[in-house]
Amino acid sequence: MLRGRNKVMFGYSLNYLIDMENAVIVDVEATPTRISKEVEATETMIERTSKTFDLKPKCIAGDMAYGTGKLLGWLVGRGIESHVPVWDKSKRDDGSLSRDDFAFDTEANVYVCPEGKTLKTTGKVHDDKTLLYRSSKRDCDPCPVKSQCCPRTPSRKVPRDINEAARDYVRSLNGSEVYNHSARDRNKIERLFGEAKQNMSMTRLRLRGLCGAKDEFLLTATVQNLKRLAKLVSRPPPKPIMV
Repeated sequence: MLRGRNKVMFGYSLNYLIDMENAVIVDVEATPTRISKEVEATETMIERTSKTFDLKPKCIAGDMAYGTGKLLGWLVGRGIESHVPVWDKSKRDDGSLSRDDFAFDTEANVYVCPEGKTLKTTGKVHDDKTLLYRSSKRDCDPCPVKSQCCPRTPSRKVPRDINEAARDYVRSLNGSEVYNHSARDRNKIERLFGEAKQNMSMTRLRLRGLCGAKDEFLLTATVQNLKRLAKLVSRPPPKPIMV
């Protein structure tokens, strides 16, 4: 298993990809502190690790920053199981109906509202990531729950991420034994960040710019791995069992 994680440091994000069994850092990337860049870094690190070490993860774990539709679609498309909370802002807190109140019919490619009416899409992708499913004004005007559904608009529209199928699959893993095991192991990578800051004095960068951040983060990860290697090779061999 590999785990991706980022830590914001000095305006840049420190992104680690680690082997969870031994907490060994297999790749590191510095990015500007933006979620889109951190997602790109994850894809870069996984591909680079595959080419460099022929290491292809069966699953990857991370926090909600990695739960975007784009990344989850990319991972699922490559057969990598994702133990990641899905980034979802579809919930409404004003008492009106949320997207979860609408059932999606995969075969017909429509949403069905609580009153049994359908919402269809033209297939146009908005912002390179979203399909909009719209109801008919003719259906909404006499609807008894219109005040809960679309009180300020003539009809209802429901956004759907183009990677929603992948998001639904990842949601189905939440709560499983392997997912919970990954969540418990999260402290391994948090300890690496704590070690870098507290024990290795990563309180400020000495070099300027993104290239400088990359160099410093890479050197830090190298030292952390060498410390772990030293501990492994210094262990005494197991004593033979006398029969």
